[in-house]
This record gives sequence, structure tokens and C-alpha cells, in this order.
Amino acid sequence: MSVTSLPMPITKVGIVGSGIMGSGIAEVAACAGHEVVLRSRQAEAAEGAVARLEKSLGRQVDKGRLTDEERQATLARLTPTSDLGELADCDIVIESIVEDMAPKRHLFNELDPICKNHTILATHTTTLPVVELAMETGRPEKVCGIHFFNPAPVMALVEVVRPLTANDETIAAARAFAEACGKHAVEVKDQAGFIVNALLFPYLNNAVRLLEAGVASKEDIDEAMKGGCGFPMGPLALLDLVGLDTSVAILDALFAEFHDPNFAPAPLLRRMVAAQHLGRKTGVGFYDYPS
Repeated sequence: MSVTSLPMPITKVGIVGSGIMGSGIAEVAACAGHEVVLRSRQAEAAEGAVARLEKSLGRQVDKGRLTDEERQATLARLTPTSDLGELADCDIVIESIVEDMAPKRHLFNELDPICKNHTILATHTTTLPVVELAMETGRPEKVCGIHFFNPAPVMALVEVVRPLTANDETIAAARAFAEACGKHAVEVKDQAGFIVNALLFPYLNNAVRLLEAGVASKEDIDEAMKGGCGFPMGPLALLDLVGLDTSVAILDALFAEFHDPNFAPAPLLRRMVAAQHLGRKTGVGFYDYPS
């Protein structure tokens, strides 16, 4: 009789990147009982991410979703740092930096000799080839993708991405980690866009094309998709939430892999990015967001 081994236990989690997704994943992991090291290049940025997380937890206390004791216990499990060496004892390190292959490659090359042999190195990329990051390390079998959705504390799905190099133990441990964080994990092969973005971004892109063509106003396009399809948010408002620069980067990566015209970013998207009208992060996108 064969014996199926259990996934490697994950107790200590490293997060590299203190932006919206990095701090969101840190909150999810800490709330689930994991010890979390949150690393940013500047100590002030890491500490600022923890401060934002503290406010988020405070709102949950106000809504009765957490007790104050649970809030304090969660914060006690968080360690902000600017030192990559602080990640040495982590069981898994999740990279959540800028969606650009060059800095991601450099980071994985740096992490490999720092982290212990058993450590899983995971990327939070939305479209880039995970296998290329795996091959920057001496442990390609222990590299995978773990894609949370924004906002990470709210969204239930995690895509666990299996590159050609990953072994079954790595994928099982990544799935178990996501599920321990209260998420529903789906496994997907290492292909641009995975499941959700490969289906979502042609829809978002075509909404911009409708606006460019003058078919309807931005408000009516968004209302039509909410009222007609039951979506909680219209496509143009969703683009503002994702960030127009991030959206163009995702579409470019999809187009580079598949050469499908539906993935070619609408000209208006590129012009808005050039104008730094990036959505919620800059306060102006398809809609205005007063600070």
C-alpha cells in the first residue's frame, strides 16, 4: 500500500513587497496564525505597511469581525524589515514586487542563497513566466506561483501556479498554505494570465474600446455590466482599482504570449498611463478619487 506524504508544514511566512498586495497577503497570513516577516527596501515603507494593516484590523474590530485581543495577537506576529536576511528562517517567501521580470529575477537570485534548503520561493506575478524565476535559483523544484486577488483579505480565490520545474510536494504545500489562510485554491499551469486574468482582461480591454468608440458613457457601461450580468463592479471602475499601469502590463504580457488582438491594450489605456491617470492609486483614472 502506498503512503501519501503530507505537505510540508508552513509556520513562518516571508513577504517581499509592502504595496497593496504585499501588505494584504501579510494580513491574511498573520490572521491565519502564521508568523510573518514583511520586507521592503526601506524600513519606513515596511513599517508604513504594518501601520496600514493595523488600521485595517482596527476596522474589523469595529465591525465585530475580530476581537481586540485577536487584533493584538495578529500584530504581534508581524515583523517589518528592510533586511532580506530576516527571511532566512521562513518556510515560504512570497515575492510581491513590481510586475517586471528584471527585478523579479534579481530578487530570486538574491533569495536563493539566503533561504534554507526547504524554503519554497513563490511569486505573486499575474502574467510573467514562473519558470524563468525558478531557473534563477538552485531550487527550481521548490518555486511556484501563488496569486492572491485584490483585496487579499476579502477575495476568496488563490491561483497556485505550477511551472514545469515544480514538484508535487511544492504545489501541495502551496495549496495547503492558501487553504490554511481561508482561501479556495485552484491549480493552474504556468501560462500567461493563468485562469482569471486570461478571461478577465479581454473583457476589461473591450470595455475601454466601447468607451473610445462612443458607444456609451463610462457610467452607463459600468451600470450595464452590474445590472445586466450581476457583477459587483463595472469594468472601468475595476480597471481603476487594479491600476491602469498594471492592467497595461498584464495585457502586454498576454499579447506577447498569445498574439490575440483582444489582448492588445486599447490606445486610450496607454494614453491614460502616459498621463499618470492610473486609477485609485493616483486619485484619477476613469473616475476621480478625492484624497
